[in-house]
Amino acid sequence: MTATLIDGKAIAAALRARITAAASRLATEQGVVAGLAVVLVGDDPASAIYVRNKTAPTREAGMRAFQHDLPSSTTEAELLGLVARLNADATVHGILVQLPLPPHIDQRSVIAAIDPGKDVDGFHPLNAGRLAVGLPSLVPCTPQGCVILARAMMPSLSGCEAIVVGRSNIVGKPLARLLLGEDATVTVAHSRTKDLAAVCRRGDLLCVAVGQPEMVRGDWIKPGAVVIDVGQNRAVGGGGKPRLVGDVAFAEALAVAGAITPVPGGVGPMTIACLLANTVRAAATIAGVAPPAL
Repeated sequence: MTATLIDGKAIAAALRARITAAASRLATEQGVVAGLAVVLVGDDPASAIYVRNKTAPTREAGMRAFQHDLPSSTTEAELLGLVARLNADATVHGILVQLPLPPHIDQRSVIAAIDPGKDVDGFHPLNAGRLAVGLPSLVPCTPQGCVILARAMMPSLSGCEAIVVGRSNIVGKPLARLLLGEDATVTVAHSRTKDLAAVCRRGDLLCVAVGQPEMVRGDWIKPGAVVIDVGQNRAVGGGGKPRLVGDVAFAEALAVAGAITPVPGGVGPMTIACLLANTVRAAATIAGVAPPAL
């Protein structure tokens, strides 16, 4: 048995086409051009790549992209001042502060300062709380993307046993809450889980977001399960060249799973697409019209 590859690039491209159409309707019918502001503090090369990967697709979707590059010496007060200006800027409908921030800046204070209605990362405590109790909110992008990918292979998640490995506020916890909203039976596992391999083997749907390269082995996977690998880890390949690997041992998983996301080309493109979706939804809400169903 060889697992079906879940083509995140193709699924994301289809979503981005719908976002582009929605952004065009918003501009034509309401005179509102959705705008995303991305803030980068410091000169971390990986963060700079992530920012470029967010601003270019924003413009391609017919939205405005505002990029603010700040030096690593930026103080917390200066960053909070910029966030306040973006909150007040009527042309900005989404605000994303690229993480991680330099150690002298309190990440939680910055996230809390963003207008919840413009919090397209979905990290603000108000949005996290609304998600937890099942109210409409801006939802973190990567978990959104994971659910869309899972639905592509499992049209109904109702009643399936879903195992989420990882309990971060960015992926694991919000993903578990989204899956509960799909009526899945959800278990959140982590590094302290007893017999983690046995827990993983229960999953009809196995979502892994731990940041440990190839931690989940092939024999941890239930035969025929759908596997969503969120990991993006740098590893050394043949000839000493760096390569990107997931949190799942991909070659082993191919022989067991029913479907699996590749790394790269799986969850990554969906994260960007869901960020654009959040931006156009936020713009519609701020304009006083119903957010588009994407």
